[in-house]
Amino acid sequence: MEDSKGIYAEERIAVPDEFANVFSYFYTARNDSAHPVHKTLIPSFQTIIAFNFGSPARVRFGDNALWVEQCIVLGPLKRPIEYILPPDTHLLVVNFRDDAFYRFFGPVMFSEMIARHPDELLEKSCFSELWLRLKNESPHRRPGLILDFCRPYLRPRDAAFECITEARPDYVRMNAIRTIAQETGQSERNVQLNHKKYLGYTAKERSRYQKFLNALRMSQGISGKADWHQIAEASGYYDQSQLIHDFRHFMNVSPGQYLKFQAGICQTAS
Repeated sequence: MEDSKGIYAEERIAVPDEFANVFSYFYTARNDSAHPVHKTLIPSFQTIIAFNFGSPARVRFGDNALWVEQCIVLGPLKRPIEYILPPDTHLLVVNFRDDAFYRFFGPVMFSEMIARHPDELLEKSCFSELWLRLKNESPHRRPGLILDFCRPYLRPRDAAFECITEARPDYVRMNAIRTIAQETGQSERNVQLNHKKYLGYTAKERSRYQKFLNALRMSQGISGKADWHQIAEASGYYDQSQLIHDFRHFMNVSPGQYLKFQAGICQTAS
């Protein structure tokens, strides 16, 4: 998408079928204006890698703030992230699907959100070298080069995660862990551990997020007054106050404020 002056542009780039269960898409944002661009990224429960090929971008989450000069891993994205693109900033963001981050980086402690240079996770300079190569290439070639880089490192999906994904649990209407355990003959404790290990979050966290996401999708595009009571009920909430609480938790705004400012809010979930 490009503004009327042609000075700020953002775009989603599809990935080939070979990587359909690895990445949701690539996202690019370029600020060629004379002023900073402020954006909010709402939670997606995905983990992302952001490459920057221009002026350092500022990222803020909670009480933490940092500058992205080359590349950074952020995730799983459970809370909103505010970011500022100064003039001459060019971002390229890779969105991992499901267990793809685990398949690439291996087991990582997910006690809190990761916000680190990817080389720190690998204890190698692979991504610094990749960033340098990407910087010297044209923007339209960069996604393909990233896919080529990832191909030899991606491990096959573990059978333990296949049990989770094949069950296709309904996180809103049922106990997902219990359902998976019953269908696969595992203990609930084992399913819980694998869920956190491969995805980076618990089923309880996912259930809460899924209800919020349902409400968000129902409210998108509403320009007038929304029936929040009806939206809350249809999304699986007990009452409207619970919906309001989750909007503030996941986005730092009320439902009404979201409708007013949704043009400046980005979403990575597919």
